[in-house]
Amino acid sequence: MAGLSRFLLRGLRIGASTIAIVELLRSDWNAGISASLAWLVFLQVERQLPPPVDDSET
Repeated sequence: MAGLSRFLLRGLRIGASTIAIVELLRSDWNAGISASLAWLVFLQVERQLPPPVDDSET
């Protein structure tokens, strides 16, 4: 379950950064800044997660 949540969080982070870049290039400042802030939040959440447990060592 933890692996799936990390995968989904990474997908959200990549999606937010892509949307931020596209919207800023289109000069849609409100959407671009909002997506940039969402990217920063996802990045901070991902950094706060504990490192994944490797089950192959047992």
